[in-house]
Amino acid sequence: MFDLVTIGHFAIDLIVPSGEVKPRRRLGGPPTYVSLSASKLGLSVSVVSRVGGDFPAKYVEWLRKRGVDLSGLKICGDSKTTRFLIKYYPDGSREMFLKGRAPPILVEDLPQSLKAKAIHISPIAGEISADLIVVSSNIASIVSLDPQGLLRHFDSDGRVSLRGVNSLGFLSHVKIFKSSEREIKVLTRVDDVIRALRRVRAHGVEVAIATMGDKGALISFSDKIFSMPAARPKAIVDPTGAGDAFIGAFLSEYIDGEDPLWCASVGAAAASFLIEKVGPRGFRGRRDVYRRAMEVYDKALILNNG
Repeated sequence: MFDLVTIGHFAIDLIVPSGEVKPRRRLGGPPTYVSLSASKLGLSVSVVSRVGGDFPAKYVEWLRKRGVDLSGLKICGDSKTTRFLIKYYPDGSREMFLKGRAPPILVEDLPQSLKAKAIHISPIAGEISADLIVVSSNIASIVSLDPQGLLRHFDSDGRVSLRGVNSLGFLSHVKIFKSSEREIKVLTRVDDVIRALRRVRAHGVEVAIATMGDKGALISFSDKIFSMPAARPKAIVDPTGAGDAFIGAFLSEYIDGEDPLWCASVGAAAASFLIEKVGPRGFRGRRDVYRRAMEVYDKALILNNG
């Protein structure tokens, strides 16, 4: 049994940092950042994903050397790997363009022998259906969801925008929900983030989290809403994957029964180390992460009843 399995597309990210012109190619996607964040904190991790024949063999080897089980990875030789061009700007905003998309991940892609304490589902390009969320809830007692790829719409140039979904019924199969402030507002069609958190919780979600970049995060659980500051990195070099690093570290604590506020503090700390370097290379172990997490935990504030 694995501690954590991440379901979603790997990606090849072409990152253009603020002030630069030439893209830097990096391994990306939730299976990368979630898995490495959790693995660095001691979890056994696996993925269920699809990539194209253009997925570099060196990425496979690099992931395996870092403890990521790839038995659930399917390489579709005639297809392309999901690929994004990501441009960052001085104000912290970004533009994303889809440049390639791997085939969808189907229920049949789940290994029959798959067992896990937690499953994190994180589509990035519409590759996952509601059926897969339902089936995952029958495999693991903890199902976590980042809905970003359920909301993304791509225009003729591949430019990413967000659109709502027709039904939120799939949330009844989710225990942990994490999204950005903008995404939770689009998903729930509610323009107030606290009300949006309540709407997500109303579907039976135990913990709902809205991340807000350098403003920190809001966490709703046990009929309360907490405001948590962001952990402070030494420098912000590349924020790609920060949300995935957050939830990977969060789940590393949550599956052991820790207080969700502490779990979120660990998530914030792990994410802050990641963004100090380009790509998925800034992860730290428990000692460093816990030290920075304590600084965040001590500053968390209760806002009101959730």
